[in-house]
Amino acid sequence: MPMANANVYLTFLLLICLLKSGQSAPNAASNYVQDACSVTRYRALCINSLTSFSSTAKTSPSKWARAGVSVTIGETKNVALYLMKVKNYRVMRGSYKIPLSDCIECFQNAIDQLHGSLGVLRKLSARNFYTQMGDVTTWLSAALTDQETCLDGFENPRGRQAKMLRNRVLRSSYLTSNALALVNKLATSGLESLNDP
Repeated sequence: MPMANANVYLTFLLLICLLKSGQSAPNAASNYVQDACSVTRYRALCINSLTSFSSTAKTSPSKWARAGVSVTIGETKNVALYLMKVKNYRVMRGSYKIPLSDCIECFQNAIDQLHGSLGVLRKLSARNFYTQMGDVTTWLSAALTDQETCLDGFENPRGRQAKMLRNRVLRSSYLTSNALALVNKLATSGLESLNDP
């Protein structure tokens, strides 16, 4: 009987050790993303959308900036597809017809600017770092302006579809704002951040 109790006790201790060691990685990942997102305006959205990048980005401002722009591109493309579906299925009519067409154009421009930003972020160089950062912040700011222009047409939405459209565009603009904040963090980190892990 004492041997059985010792085995149960040892098994229990081993289980506790395994559980504790398994918690350290998620906590470290959580700390990485929380630290990266601390500079953003929409922190909860930032953390939620970028947590999966924690194990690779860690403390790297350049990797977090690329992750932020990548996630924003995905969401912006999804919204653009949604806008096209709304237009093609003629779900919105009347006073929303022109703002919807404007939104589609704005989102196509935003996607181009986001892709340009990501392209530059993937090829950062010490020689052109500050020029590149200026280009990226300009393009991200322009993408954000395009999204906000789209929102202007749906300022006081009437109806479920218009409200849903506005919410999707807002989410995309929040992600763009967060990406811009992450890029600004990279820019202020300077050239040293190019040699980060």
